[in-house]
Amino acid sequence: MATITKLTPQEVSIIKARLARGDFQHRIAADFDLNQGRISEIATGKRFADVPPVSMEVGHV
Repeated sequence: MATITKLTPQEVSIIKARLARGDFQHRIAADFDLNQGRISEIATGKRFADVPPVSMEVGHV
């Protein structure tokens, strides 16, 4: 299992964006090989509070 300290700011931004769109914490954790509790810490701002979520908007053509 990966550790939360090995996450890059880019990965944390993606995690925050996925949380904002309503993805389940356990699914995000599985995708990043983390414990769901670590995703919860990101969601609550206990970890990586200074990293903003990446924009995941899809442009309309």
